[in-house]
Amino acid sequence: MIDIKVPAVGESISEVTLVKWLKQEGQYVERDEVIAELESEKATFEVNAEKAGTLKTVGKEGDTLKIGDVVAQIDETAARPEGAAAPAEKAAAGNGAAAPAQAAQPAAAAATQASPAAQGPVTATSNDIKATPVAAAIITDKKVDAGSIKPSGTGGKILKNDVMEALAHPGRRLGEQLFTRADRREKMSNLRKTVSRRLVEAKNTTAMLTTFNEVDMSAVMALRAKYKDKFKEKHGVNLGFMSFFTKATTYALQEWPAVNAYIDGDELVYHDYCDISIAVSAPKGLVVPVIRNAESLSMAEIEKKVVELATKARDNKLSMEEMQGGTFTITNGGVFGSLMSTPIINIPQSAILGMHKIEERAVVVNGQIVVRPMMYLAVSYDHRIIDGRESVSFLVRIKELLENPDQLLFGKDPVKALLEL
Repeated sequence: MIDIKVPAVGESISEVTLVKWLKQEGQYVERDEVIAELESEKATFEVNAEKAGTLKTVGKEGDTLKIGDVVAQIDETAARPEGAAAPAEKAAAGNGAAAPAQAAQPAAAAATQASPAAQGPVTATSNDIKATPVAAAIITDKKVDAGSIKPSGTGGKILKNDVMEALAHPGRRLGEQLFTRADRREKMSNLRKTVSRRLVEAKNTTAMLTTFNEVDMSAVMALRAKYKDKFKEKHGVNLGFMSFFTKATTYALQEWPAVNAYIDGDELVYHDYCDISIAVSAPKGLVVPVIRNAESLSMAEIEKKVVELATKARDNKLSMEEMQGGTFTITNGGVFGSLMSTPIINIPQSAILGMHKIEERAVVVNGQIVVRPMMYLAVSYDHRIIDGRESVSFLVRIKELLENPDQLLFGKDPVKALLEL
């Protein structure tokens, strides 16, 4: 019997939570197969089987485990179940051994589809939804989501009255009782606990202040519309707004280094590089993976990195290294419809840039009222290290760069760069 223990995942982490078993008690698992999902206060990670054999679960879902605790055991002497192919045999089957069986499946599926008895009456609803002809007609006519209807007919068939009941209560979910006053409690995840603690710490330990401005996004939007297809064709990634904001931020940070610094005791720590943290809403909470040396990356490299980190965040695949050490954070509440907000500093950093929803508004340009796509920008900063002049000038610089995206090539006006002004 082999013990599977909780691995060390970081110097400051002493315990984790067993989130989910991916394999069940008594199930035969292969070597290196993922058997469980654990969560620390900073990230989610997987536990693999060290040997092939029968699994014996020790911990339960929701348990808090110490580093080094036994989470499972594997009986490597157990016989492989009959009919279960070894990994090498599976690979061979994937190279052609199973082709005849796979070729037979479409024919069998076609035969099933061709059978009138298997199909039942043809309706405008999905084939996996059973409904009477009258109910089906109403569902199609009223464009009702059949999945939201609670069937009362024999064998789970939807009747006319079931559809009428769904139409009478359009906001009601399947099987939901009306006017309930039920409460439910859920244990906070380690990640949520950490986010809560850090946010309160940021509010209580920094002299936080927020300054606002607005940016005309016309030039950036026109540039994206003109080049997005060629950009996607050449680089294999979409040209989004984040690369423009990241590039503008890195130039502004280098001009106003205090915004890129932090306080360490009685000292100020400045950075000659820009490690930009990108706030991402993951399934289990907010995470902030880092784009290293963003000041040295091209637009395409930034976009690729954003996609890579956001995908890992959604799949809970971010490593500890990818979430540590940022010098400045960008958060985009606009994707959720936020028009304006005061973002909270991601300590120990000293500032954070908040992007918001792009909205067409009437603005005055050269004495004329025109409609332009505008976005409010917000910078929250620690007033202990960043003065008002620096924070406002930093945000104005970002505004200038975004409204004149040709300056993003040099970080200044191309003509002035040519004349060395």
